[in-house]
Amino acid sequence: MMGDDVENGNLGPYQDRPRTFPNMRSKPYTPLIFRILMGMNVRVLVILLLLGFGYVFYVGASTSPIIVFVFSVCIISFLLSIYLAKWVLSKDEGPPEMAQISEAIRDGAEGFFRTQYGTISKMALLLALVILSIYLFRNTTPQQESSGLGRATSAYITVAAFLLGALCSGVTGYVGMWVSVRANVRVSSAARRSAREALQIAVRAGGFSALVVVGMAVIGIAILYATFYVWLGVDSPGSMKVTDLPLLLVGYGFGASFVALFAQLGGGIYTKAADVGADLVGKVEQGIPEDDPRNPAVIADLVGDNVGDCAARGADLFESIAAEIISAMILGGTMAQRCKIKDPSGFILFPLVVHSFDLVVSSIGILSIRSTRDSSVKAPIEDPMAILQKGYSVTIVLSVLTFSGSTWWLLYTEQAPSAWLNFALCGLVGIITAYVFVWITKYYTDYKHEPVRTLALSSSTGHGTNIIAGVSLGLESTALPVLVISISIISAFWLGHTSGLVDETGNPTGGLFGTAVATMGMLSTAAYILTMDMFGPIADNAGGIVEMSQQPESVREITDILDAVGNTTKATTKGFAIGSAALASFLLFSAYMDEVASFAHESFKQVDIAIPEVFIGGLLGSMLIFLFSAWACSAVGRTAQEVVKEVRRQFIERPGIMDYKEKPEYGRCVAIVASASLREMIKPGALAIVSPIVVGASIALC
Repeated sequence: MMGDDVENGNLGPYQDRPRTFPNMRSKPYTPLIFRILMGMNVRVLVILLLLGFGYVFYVGASTSPIIVFVFSVCIISFLLSIYLAKWVLSKDEGPPEMAQISEAIRDGAEGFFRTQYGTISKMALLLALVILSIYLFRNTTPQQESSGLGRATSAYITVAAFLLGALCSGVTGYVGMWVSVRANVRVSSAARRSAREALQIAVRAGGFSALVVVGMAVIGIAILYATFYVWLGVDSPGSMKVTDLPLLLVGYGFGASFVALFAQLGGGIYTKAADVGADLVGKVEQGIPEDDPRNPAVIADLVGDNVGDCAARGADLFESIAAEIISAMILGGTMAQRCKIKDPSGFILFPLVVHSFDLVVSSIGILSIRSTRDSSVKAPIEDPMAILQKGYSVTIVLSVLTFSGSTWWLLYTEQAPSAWLNFALCGLVGIITAYVFVWITKYYTDYKHEPVRTLALSSSTGHGTNIIAGVSLGLESTALPVLVISISIISAFWLGHTSGLVDETGNPTGGLFGTAVATMGMLSTAAYILTMDMFGPIADNAGGIVEMSQQPESVREITDILDAVGNTTKATTKGFAIGSAALASFLLFSAYMDEVASFAHESFKQVDIAIPEVFIGGLLGSMLIFLFSAWACSAVGRTAQEVVKEVRRQFIERPGIMDYKEKPEYGRCVAIVASASLREMIKPGALAIVSPIVVGASIALC
């Protein structure tokens, strides 16, 4: 909680007092695992790290040289992320008033994160026990029977993978929040000197988080794969085949999905409720600017940018990448088994290599964005979006080259010598899809294009026409992405189908794997896309700090431009995530059908919607989307109402706030939004988890 000197302080008029905020922080928060590491003796920590690296490379070398390559790239990317973090933290925090506002934001974000992830961890442990019980009593698959893998072993492996996926997802969420609450004030300070320097700091701060998110997803799956390979003695006589090993990794993806669901829900409710509450009373009723220090909900609004757009988005992209890698590994192993490929490891490990190269090319793209040599020289403000686009173009070109090389390296087989070229083209389809998605989102959300200008023009005739135009624009914006995804799936499937890979009966088998490769191509620049996403909330926070600390108009002009571009980059990542999720869902459904076929001991290649139970399941699934969205929107509305009431109360009971004679109780709004968002996330989250179980059990009993 904030100190009494802030909540009850009776300050003089702004012009007659220094622009400082008394200490608003209670006590810095650091997760337990980091406190343990920081409390260790340096020599002991170094020895443990060396032992850890030794184990990782030992199991990697015992598995495949490809795994060693993946481990090496991930570790190098982690070292680069440490360099980026040190570079960002070496920048100054500006005058005292900036630093003190940043500390208040940091305190609110860390407090919410601690409470939210504490709740999520308890639910994850409970769900782990449920998963353990299910696996202990379910039937074994033919692969488990042939390899001698018992129910208990399978259950413990799945639970361990689930908990590791949840842990890694939580770490990535914390990392995203950690860097954003420290970079925001440095961007604000840099904006006093030059726009280019502020842009570079925001990009590199986002790059730190992005490299950690993608690196954690890749190295977590690689460690699990290598550990199971060595522990289970894969491919030795009487043991599991390597083509069946990816099926043991599904728990990792589920753990990541579980944490991402509640991180997105809780963080999303927090940020939108605080934003709505602050704007409705501050901007609409009181007529004060956005992020004005007189608004009691302004700190809660700025905290929401970090917990909703940074921590939650990091967990969301982590889940998308993990699910795509695992599903592609399963499909690659299945196809290699059907085609009787002698060495299937290339097809199985191909997704890990693609995302390893993603770390390389995205790092180059991030480092390509530099500030001017002399920040003291005043130059015209460049378009930040154009600079980010240049970095993305560099990343795209390098991604095409590395993806083509990866397909030739890993997907070449004597059974179909030209198959690697078809799969390279599938990857190119995915890369083009990603670029088109970025362009479509930019077109519909950038203030320089017609849709946003038309929407702004509709505001001149009132709120009603503005709302109608906004809803219309939102509905229209779904058309092009659906068309692009449809064309991508058909193109990639056809390229894979005609790759020349056939099963024992001569039937082509590469279609589904072709769509998997296209998904990998789309996500082959995920680290740079996530960098642009993290840039958004950092720039937004920087603008808020500049406004609250009453900096000159020229500084606010720079942060306003960065904030406007940040809104576009945030929307770009949402579109990118939705597009990749659409492609990945096709893969997950195919992997699900393979899993069902192995349990049912019979072929399962199509779903017949003419069967009543299947048709009803489709209807219920469609309904679930609307019900989930309704509950989430209702949660935001109820939480925002509490914020509005509190802000109104403070303006009525403390009239001196508007004249800078009294300071708002920022802590009240932060506490209200934090507690309400955690309470409100349970209902829609439980709906998403429980409804498939209830529907499945009901149909089974019918």
